[in-house]
Amino acid sequence: MTISIITASYNYANYIEETIKSVLTQTYKDWELIIVDDGSTDNSVDIIKQYCTQDNRIKFFTHENNSNKGLQETLLLGISKAAGDWIAFLESDDMWREDYLEQKLNIIQKYTAVGLIFNDVELFGDEKKVYIQTPIFADNHKFLMKKTYPCNMFKDFNISNRILTFSTLMIKKEILLKTNFNTPVDKLLDWWLYIHIAYDTDFYYIPEKLTLWRMHRDSYISKNKKKTNFFLSIQAYLDVFRNHKPTFKDKCFLIFSSIHKIFNVVPKDLRLYKILAARKIKKLLGLPLKDSPLFYN
Repeated sequence: MTISIITASYNYANYIEETIKSVLTQTYKDWELIIVDDGSTDNSVDIIKQYCTQDNRIKFFTHENNSNKGLQETLLLGISKAAGDWIAFLESDDMWREDYLEQKLNIIQKYTAVGLIFNDVELFGDEKKVYIQTPIFADNHKFLMKKTYPCNMFKDFNISNRILTFSTLMIKKEILLKTNFNTPVDKLLDWWLYIHIAYDTDFYYIPEKLTLWRMHRDSYISKNKKKTNFFLSIQAYLDVFRNHKPTFKDKCFLIFSSIHKIFNVVPKDLRLYKILAARKIKKLLGLPLKDSPLFYN
């Protein structure tokens, strides 16, 4: 069975070669790597083309006139070129363990009803970012380990995204083809998609760190911090229910998840501002800051 791997590329010349090499070293060999460049202006395209000439399983595409169209259109182009029944996503600054595809294939063969498989992540790169993100990933892993897989996770995405990077994701192509990609926030496309997909799809979580997620200041998420939308999940659930007649339980879930969002997510954000305000006051008074990367000058 051929697995299609889609990598969206944009100005990651410093990382894309390691990403490609992590695919080439996979123990499972029946794959195609579809790299779609979104108008890069560095030399990443030259690096990609070099590998295309060395291995015909690596295929390269661009938008018309080498234009920049964003993540949504880039992924859709990659999906349209995919030949496999299953699609895996690998971001162009991340890497996989060599048995990534093999372990996913084992789940596919064992649980034929599963439509989406994801896994745990190992963080590396910028030490400050790794320090800050590690507790978030640990809490998410703890939550995921309480469930029995395969299972439906439709109601588990109301407060936060439970699949924290595309680079852990493998999904049936037929599911993607019928999923609404029109997210109101491009940066949060993955969260939007998971809610839509989870409505009638069983998920499976592999608790092993098969993905290496690079933390750095040039990442897509870091560059788009100001576009955060805490209520995207509510918008996604509403969009799902527009296309599926909601039951009474569905309506109750939407109401209570909205209330939960307001009273839990927003106060957390306010506490963050309190922390930052305290830091500013300490600096003005000449008092020592807390010994944590969060409080670096």
